[in-house]
Formats: sequence, structure tokens, C-alpha cells
Amino acid sequence: MELIPRFGIPKTTSAGPQSLSQRAYNTSVLRQRFGLSEGQNRILMAVVSRLVWQKGLDLLADAVPALLAQGMQFAILGTGDSDLEQRLRALGSAYPGQVGCIIGYDEDLAHLVQAGADGLFIPSRFEPCGITQLCAMRYGAVPVAAKVGGLADTVTDVDCANGTRPTGFHISPVTTLGIEAAGQRVMGLWGDRTRWQRLQQNGMSTDVSWTRSAGQYASLYADLVAAKSSHPPMPGHP
Repeated sequence: MELIPRFGIPKTTSAGPQSLSQRAYNTSVLRQRFGLSEGQNRILMAVVSRLVWQKGLDLLADAVPALLAQGMQFAILGTGDSDLEQRLRALGSAYPGQVGCIIGYDEDLAHLVQAGADGLFIPSRFEPCGITQLCAMRYGAVPVAAKVGGLADTVTDVDCANGTRPTGFHISPVTTLGIEAAGQRVMGLWGDRTRWQRLQQNGMSTDVSWTRSAGQYASLYADLVAAKSSHPPMPGHP
């Protein structure tokens, strides 16, 4: 297995059907790394996060038994509050082969998680923006994100696209029951592989660079300069 030196990802990915088929190898490697049982039809969800109250992972921990019953597996990577670390470790012990938990900070492993997981849970109670959901989309992992702050701005829900291309699922309200309800919607779409792959491709091809925003800023500044030039200052004013 040849690894990319920087991130240790077995197969690189870019938007397109061929890339999606290559992700299956990453998924297999990811399952081995987290001690999860193999199963092509079982959806592999992941968490890559600081383990703190803000990130809502205590709510996710409460929802994990119900999500497992829906047919999910979990790969959890992070470090943070000791109580939450212990809770997530306990889930791994209680559900061997279904929940894999690695406590620690590992950037290479984080990229492998995003390159191999089918989806990523981001149940933050509040989030100015963050980049986890953007990385997930680029790698083809569908974000299941709280409908708050920058997460709501950057993830377009499958049921609320309003003519735009959907890229993931919103969790609303951000509660244990809200997470379980989002999980049910995820499983409903997972059963339609054509739609699921289209959702992945939408995320992978979304432009999250500064190109559009920079152009908007440049246009705004140009308009301000033009407006100032057309209205010279009054006498006695700078």
C-alpha cells in the first residue's frame, strides 16, 4: 500500500464516479485502523473533533445506541475533556466492531477518516464557521451538521436546497432527538446509492475557496471608491 507522505491517505479523491469507487479502499483501511467490522452495505459515520461541550458530542454519545440500531458504524477521533473521552471510550468497549474510538490528535489519521468515512457528524451547539465540514465535503464524506452559525451557511440540507445543490444534512434542533432524527434521514438517503453519490459529488465539487468572496470584496471596494469619487468632500471637510 503506497501512502501519500503528507496525509497517509491510500487513495486520493476528486469529484467523479471513478473517485467514489476509489474511496471504498480508504473505507476498508479506515475500518481496519479503528477495529470495525467489514460490511459494504453498512454506513460508516465519523467524528473528527475537539471533545468539548461546544461540539455537542455529549449529545451524540447519547444518540449512538439509536444510531447503531439504525445501521451505522462509528469511527471517532479526538481529544479534550476527560469525562467525554471516557464516555466515548466506553462506547467503543460496549459496541466492539461497531464503534471505534481513538483518543488523541493525529492530523494524518484525521485526513484518512475524512477520506474514508461515508459521513461526518458535526453536532456543535454553536460554531462561527469551522473547516471540518468543508474538508469532509472535499473528501466525499457527507456532513451531518448542526444548523448553527457557519455550519448552516456552508452545508446545504437535502430537504431545503431550494434550487441549489444539496451537500449534506442539518441537525435541528441540536439535541439528542434531533441527532437521531437526522440519522433517520441519512439512512433514508443511504438506501438510494444514486442520490447518495450525487450528494457526495456535489460536496466534492463545491468551490469553498476565497475566489468568489474575494471577487465580491473587490467589487464592493470598487463601488465605494467610485461613490466617493463622485461625491467630493464639502469645503472645510477632509
